[in-house]
Amino acid sequence: MELRQLRYFVAVAEELNFGRAAERLLIAGPSLSQQIKALERDLGVRLFDRDRRSVTLTPAGAALLPHTRNLLANADDLRNRAARISGSEPVRLGYVNWIPADLNTRASAVARLHIDAWVAPSHTQAARVADGSLDLAVCWVDGPTLERLGLNARLLGADRLYAVTTGRDAAPVRAGEVAVLLDDDATSWRSWNIYAQQLADDAGARTVQITDGGVTGPAFFDHVRRARRPLVNSPKGQSTPLPPDLVQRPIIGPKVYWTWSLVWRRNEVRAAVLATIDALAEHVTDPGIHDPDAWLPATDPHKP
Repeated sequence: MELRQLRYFVAVAEELNFGRAAERLLIAGPSLSQQIKALERDLGVRLFDRDRRSVTLTPAGAALLPHTRNLLANADDLRNRAARISGSEPVRLGYVNWIPADLNTRASAVARLHIDAWVAPSHTQAARVADGSLDLAVCWVDGPTLERLGLNARLLGADRLYAVTTGRDAAPVRAGEVAVLLDDDATSWRSWNIYAQQLADDAGARTVQITDGGVTGPAFFDHVRRARRPLVNSPKGQSTPLPPDLVQRPIIGPKVYWTWSLVWRRNEVRAAVLATIDALAEHVTDPGIHDPDAWLPATDPHKP
């Protein structure tokens, strides 16, 4: 049970309409319905009676509503008190190549966020959090790494990866018909290699071993031109313009996603850090990774 789900419960109870509540909460209707069902499972009671024309509170839902409002009010008060205590304390955050555009705005009410200038691979940033060099990091991480380093993770975002090929055919391509690069330089590309190998194992993508760091950048485009199959782009290439002789193709069957996690130490006790985690991750909505045709590695901590 999460505070986010309780806020969803209150919104639906006030609107008595899932569509209006979803618009108010800025989330998709199916995601809202799934979260309410999950909350009902956790509580062990049905909160709403619903049919095609109406939504009403059950007796249990009506009884729990005022208590839920009080709990949320107390949580908001706790957050505000923590913000006043920790607002002048710096929190150090590292990242790989992506952070939310409004990162500082989200954190400004609770801490002084310092974004570290050293942009490093995901496994490096996770290790820096574990050894105390950083308080937080935005990176890709899998479950075994979280266990080994003693870290927690919350979803902050996700990229849907696509394939790149020569020519002008921009039609979708199935995951089993693409290739994915594996680089011999495990120091730089460890996280990508783990992810790419799982994609090959699960979805039937073909692996191509390289030695030149061409997972991204101009060298990647050279590999595309030599490849016999469309090549999967890395998340570091999401915003790089394509040369005119290459084309982007959506991957389907399944859609392929790369998640970005906010990670922190499991023994973290500093109020500023904990408040920043909530401020950054509390209102993150499903970026598509829970869709029936979405793929994540089996070890991804956010896999349904």
